[in-house]
Amino acid sequence: MEESQKKLENYCAYQDRCHKEVEKKLYEMHMIPEAKELILLHLMEHNFLNEERFSKNFARGKFRIKKWGKRRIIRELKFKDISEYNIKKGLQEIDSDEYLETLKEIALKKRDSISEKNVFKKSQKITNFLLYRGFENDLIYKVVKEIVGLKN
Repeated sequence: MEESQKKLENYCAYQDRCHKEVEKKLYEMHMIPEAKELILLHLMEHNFLNEERFSKNFARGKFRIKKWGKRRIIRELKFKDISEYNIKKGLQEIDSDEYLETLKEIALKKRDSISEKNVFKKSQKITNFLLYRGFENDLIYKVVKEIVGLKN
């Protein structure tokens, strides 16, 4: 068990992990339930496993590096069985001005890459792309309207 514990300490120290990832790793190691619980407890007590920290780093990283929107980040965190509280904490790491700036930047980049001449088709393609990225509908429509020049 000592060896497994060290292995999991290294696993968590290398990169922040959530409980679900660590439990999957323990399952792959064919650990008995009592040993799993002891190892999980040890990892939490020694701060190798911290879901709040994981959520914050995940949200910050996916937004800054992969340029994901909040909806996509929320979906991925829920998939990892992260609590609502920790999801909210993670989303607080994203600055709203930087968020809007990133959305505009991505939208402009996408607009310039589309050769479509029809303004409505072009705006639909940009909108779909931004929805896939996980940005919110109201923000998308506001930005797309602004960069494509649609009049309402």
